[in-house]
Amino acid sequence: MFKRAHPDVVVVGAGVVGAACAYYATLAGLSVTVLDRGPVAGGTTGAGEGNLLVSDKEPGPELDLALLSTRLWRELAGTLGPATEYEPKGGLVVAADPARLDALRAFAAAQRVAGVSAQEIPGDGLHDLEPHLAPSLAGGFHYPQDAQVQPALAAAHLLRAAREAGAVLRTGESVRAVRTDRAGAVAGVSTDRGELDAPAVINAAGTWGGELAALAGVALPVLPRRGFVLVTEPLPRIVRHKVYAADYVADVASGSAALQTSAVVEGTPGGPVLIGASRERVGFDRTLSVEVLRRLAAQAAELFPVLADVSVLRAYRGFRPYLPDHLPAIGADPRVPGLYHACGHEGAGIGLAPATGLLIAEQLTGKQPELDLTPFRADRFPAAA
Repeated sequence: MFKRAHPDVVVVGAGVVGAACAYYATLAGLSVTVLDRGPVAGGTTGAGEGNLLVSDKEPGPELDLALLSTRLWRELAGTLGPATEYEPKGGLVVAADPARLDALRAFAAAQRVAGVSAQEIPGDGLHDLEPHLAPSLAGGFHYPQDAQVQPALAAAHLLRAAREAGAVLRTGESVRAVRTDRAGAVAGVSTDRGELDAPAVINAAGTWGGELAALAGVALPVLPRRGFVLVTEPLPRIVRHKVYAADYVADVASGSAALQTSAVVEGTPGGPVLIGASRERVGFDRTLSVEVLRRLAAQAAELFPVLADVSVLRAYRGFRPYLPDHLPAIGADPRVPGLYHACGHEGAGIGLAPATGLLIAEQLTGKQPELDLTPFRADRFPAAA
């Protein structure tokens, strides 16, 4: 295959969002080089659960993005094959009491107007979907559009497909500067291995997206938000759906820096059950928190009493790229021509990756993006204006 001397686009970040950007840019006919200072999926992606959710998003720009990604993930499952472990298993959100169920009911009614499928399940019907759930729950909602992938595999196979279409992947290479020309437009990047010319750079650096933006001379207030996940011993498929308590929706939307935990439980094709979710802003502190692990285990056992005597084999942590209004930065940065952002997705990056990549590829090739990218502009924050 003929390769241009210089790429059309440099993607900084080889997580699932950067991989999706590379994939859709190559499909659009652009030549792409992907750079990452670490390995593929070495950051937030490798610490994710692989959630592809619409159930936790209120109507608005992020839900629109999630619905587009839901369609694209179905297409990618056919294109990339079973290796990504795509599983359209659906989600189940449960309420412990009538008040929380009323709140879920109002939330689901608004989501349906936006195109989400949500079916109310009475308390005595929950066990038809999840036989091992606690018996005293008031009810819940089933979301058939929720799905799951294995995130590191998804990133790797998106990059494999991009490379088969001509993309170049360079890992272990750190970007030191985003170079601009006399007019202030992107001219390429400087790395610890030299210079790479390109008229466009995509910032898919995850929790380090603010640092990459600063290298281009612009502000983007990305902060890390730490989370832990427990991994049990391999089990029979005792958890069939993505199951979480109603409090999880509020935690996702919260901007609090304090520790928050809410039970999120799901099975995997390999057998282990994954248990989350916690959120706290503590910088890049990687200290193992026994208190968080205890809370997660206890909350999971409240939802699924059968898990009380199950062994936890390991726990892992990661950092979600948090932006203050809980929306990612996606698309062209008007402050620096040729700079594009694809970061700040917080805990939804795996689910939102395909739509992010497609929309940026459409911008790069002069097409009208399928969604209005105005809510995702990187200069929307007061300090960045």
